[in-house]
Formats: sequence, C-alpha cells, structure tokens
Amino acid sequence: MTEPPTQHSRRPPDPRPPSSSPPPPFPGGESGGGHGHDSPSHESPRPGTPGPGSPGHSPAPGHTTVPLDSTAQLLTRVTAQLATQLSLVSRNGTRRPMDRTRPPAAAGAPPSAYAPPSAYAPGGDPPTLLLVAHGSRDPRALRTVLALLDRVRDLRPGLDVRLGHFELNRPLLPAALDGLRGADAVLVPLLLGRGHHVKRDLPAAAAAAPFVRTRIAAPLGPHPLLVEALYGRLVEAGWDAAEQGDRHTAVVLAAAGSRDPDSAQDTRRTARMLQERLGGVPVVPAYASATTPTVPAALRRLAARGRHRTFVASYFTAPGRLASAAAGAAPRAAAALPLGAHPALARLLLHRYDQAVSATAPAAAVRLLASA
Repeated sequence: MTEPPTQHSRRPPDPRPPSSSPPPPFPGGESGGGHGHDSPSHESPRPGTPGPGSPGHSPAPGHTTVPLDSTAQLLTRVTAQLATQLSLVSRNGTRRPMDRTRPPAAAGAPPSAYAPPSAYAPGGDPPTLLLVAHGSRDPRALRTVLALLDRVRDLRPGLDVRLGHFELNRPLLPAALDGLRGADAVLVPLLLGRGHHVKRDLPAAAAAAPFVRTRIAAPLGPHPLLVEALYGRLVEAGWDAAEQGDRHTAVVLAAAGSRDPDSAQDTRRTARMLQERLGGVPVVPAYASATTPTVPAALRRLAARGRHRTFVASYFTAPGRLASAAAGAAPRAAAALPLGAHPALARLLLHRYDQAVSATAPAAAVRLLASA
C-alpha cells in the first residue's frame, strides 16, 4: 500500500533494514476491530520526545527521522480505516447493505451483541454458525426460521450464518455441511431441549462430514432468554401483570413432547422458570405427542383446581403441525404464538454459538448441560 502524503511532508523511506516476517494481522478479524474512523493528520511527538530541530535530535545524513510513536499511530489509523472498509464488504465481494452494518465500538465500550467473542484468533474468520432446524411441511415454518436468521445476522454483521434441516426442508443437514468443506462450523440446534436429535443425529452428521471442523452447541433450553421470549409471546396474547395475583389464572406450557426423559426434564425446568417470571402463577407442562399430560388434560386439571382463566404458552420454535394441534386443543384458552423470530431467541442462538466457540471440549463433543 502506498501511503498518502500529509500536509507537511512526504514520509521518507524506512531507515530500518527489511524484515522477512509477515505484517501483523488486522485486529478484530471481520468485524473491523473496535477502531473508529480517524481523518489523517500530522501527529505531534509525545511530550519529552525530541522533535526535528530540537536538542538531542540528530537525523541520519540524507534522512528525516519520523518519531516511532507517530509511525505506530499512523499505521494504526491506516489499519483501522482498512478494516472498517473491509467490514462493509460481504464474503462474495459485494457491498453489504448499510442496514446490515454496525458502527465500530468506541474504545473501552462494553461488548455488544454483535461483537465477536475474544476466543477468535486475531485476523481469522469466525466459524460459520450453521443453524439446524427440524423441518416442517408447513410453509410458515421455513419463513419463520429465515426471519430468525435475519435477526441473527443483524446482531452479528459479518458472521457467516447458514441453515440446515434434519428433514422435510432444504437444505438438508448433509448438504449444508458439504457446502462448508474445509471450514470451521458450529452446529446450533434450533431445538428446545435434549433429545434424540441432539444426542444422536447431530453427532452422527458431524462424524459423517470429516471435511468440516465442527462443534455442536447446546440446545436452546432451558435458559432465561428463552423464558423472556415465552413471556413476550404471552403478553402479545393478552397476558397482563395484574394476572399475577389472580387465583383463577394459570398457564399451560405446550411442548412437542419426547420419550427422552432428559427432554421432559428440560421442559419442566423451563416451566418452573416461566412460573417465577410470571410472579408465581402456576405453569403446567403439557405435550402434543409422545408423552403425557396432553394439553386438554392439563387444562382439565387446572379447571378442577379453580384455575378457569388459562393461557397456553407455545413452546415451539416455529409454526407447524404440532404447534397448531396444541393451540387447537385449547379453544377457550388464550394461545400464544410460537417463539419464532423473537429478538430474545436470536440473542440466545448467538449465546449458544459463543459458548461452543469458547468451549475447551473436543470439537465433536455435545454440550448436554444447557446451563444459563
């Protein structure tokens, strides 16, 4: 790169001998680091540093010495400006839309949702976030997942975010992994608890793709961000804070259901966390398949206890057959929408991704403890 002249003089050739070592990588990788835009200007030497014409300054014959600290500052500015410009360019070489970019963080500012974690190697690309959804014949499901991915990209510009499915929708997971040959990827399951897909299918898919260096993130639940998304959907369905003291109010947490006892345990834990979030209003887990109680049975039990004003919290990531069945089974209850592209769910996906990136476990290990 040729350095532009300043107002006062052109920078002379570097008097130091040439070095064979490569230049240091740009700080911050794709995100452009934490530097802002600076306009080129002449740098004054630090107090106590001899300048041209001052006592103690003896330039070599035929050369004008540039103070070392000024050179470092100039290189820092050039690096920051170049990294900022690179952050505006997507991986396919096109300019990223301005609504997908974020201003660089100021020095000393707290990390934001879109700042890459410190575990990334300086100058290296972060691993791809490969979101793994179940798949559904309901066309609303794919639209919802794509909207959720857009939210994730907005929170973390520059991160390569892709989608794969276990079944029913394209791309299927093997095809998505095939498109990542030679790359690093974190498989983030769009699943709410531990079950067959998390314990068996994801590790098997990763083992069948040795050409991709993979990590597998924990399932989304249980987690406080998931509870916030559930609470937000209940508010949209008519929940009010005044319901907390009503002895006739209760909530059914309607989940898909699984024969895996760990999955049921995760759902019960989420129900307890939601009950705390609702100020102690009873939250009863119920299921649309595989196990009991069913949603109608849970509603009948609550009515027998005098809880006639009921809400159904939809513990599904997207619309689909089971989510519709759960909502339809409670015609007299206020049914919330599935979690969908709720902002808290997008933040949770990135949280699980960052956990997997920072983990010290082997690359193919499954983190089964979905801790908060």
